Amino acid sequence: MPVSQSAYRRDHNTETAVLKVQNDLMLAADDGQLSALCLLDLTAAFDTVDRELLLLRLECQFGLRGAVLQWFRSYLTGRTFQVVYDGCLSAIVHVLCSVPQGSVLGPRLFIAYTADLADKAAEHGVNFHSFADDTQLYLHCRRGDTTSAVDRLEHCITDIGHWMSANRLKLNKEKTELLWVGSRYNLSALEGCGPALLLDADTVEAKDHVRVLGVTFSADLTLDRHVSNISAAYFYRLRQLRQLRRVRRPLDSGSAATLVHALVTSRIDYCTAVLAESPKATTDKLQRVLNAAARVVTGTQKYDRGLTRIMRDELQRVKFKLGTMMHRCLHNSAPRYL
Repeated sequence: MPVSQSAYRRDHNTETAVLKVQNDLMLAADDGQLSALCLLDLTAAFDTVDRELLLLRLECQFGLRGAVLQWFRSYLTGRTFQVVYDGCLSAIVHVLCSVPQGSVLGPRLFIAYTADLADKAAEHGVNFHSFADDTQLYLHCRRGDTTSAVDRLEHCITDIGHWMSANRLKLNKEKTELLWVGSRYNLSALEGCGPALLLDADTVEAKDHVRVLGVTFSADLTLDRHVSNISAAYFYRLRQLRQLRRVRRPLDSGSAATLVHALVTSRIDYCTAVLAESPKATTDKLQRVLNAAARVVTGTQKYDRGLTRIMRDELQRVKFKLGTMMHRCLHNSAPRYL
């Protein structure tokens, strides 16, 4: 399986994918380079997989033969569906393409189908990482080489688009995003947010921030915008929970704690490893959310004395996440790219 694909694989997840991309961008910035990060979007990727091409790829590229290949053919072909609406049953529709979504094998087969994308990017010297159909392309350059970097990225995306067309997939150029990343000094040499990409008749303008698998990346690699977005979203949820306790008195502390952990703290812990070495002013915003969550659980007010701190310090949560990640790396239970 492709090393740069993090979806539907043991010990791989969105957090490891984000860490890999963020680390590469930060190393380049430390080396005085600028990076162009391009996010590709596929239209209905799982629904348009060509089954005959997939079976051919399983045979020629992954070495499946005989009864095993026939088992996959039987699994993929002959599928139909119907819809029941208002007591009426639609006609039978034969599904001629796609891999079954919601199945165990469907996602793994999609990874096998798109395994060649990493090789296409490597031909142009472009870094590649993906999670299912979410694809990140990025390359590094010096301040004076942005024009050649844009050319390489444009040719790479064009070739990937041709490969996708030949394999019955569709690259959605309208949702393609571009972010130039680097130190503030190097970013100051760019005009606006940086050079745009010209993809046939479409122009992809550079942005000052993009969202990568749920984490907001800013051009200067600070995470202030990401943390501010999280804080605003979960303060809103905490206000809803607080109102719920006022309206429904029987909501005891145990139920409130379950709701808070499900809706707030579990989400705050998502991708906290990217906050390593962030200034305390940044992590303090998340700490205020955790403190507010503790008050919702205990039913206390902001300035009540004697409130036991039941939430760990946010910086300690980040260190704990890094510690578990390092433990996995040292004991060979982490992705190879980490």
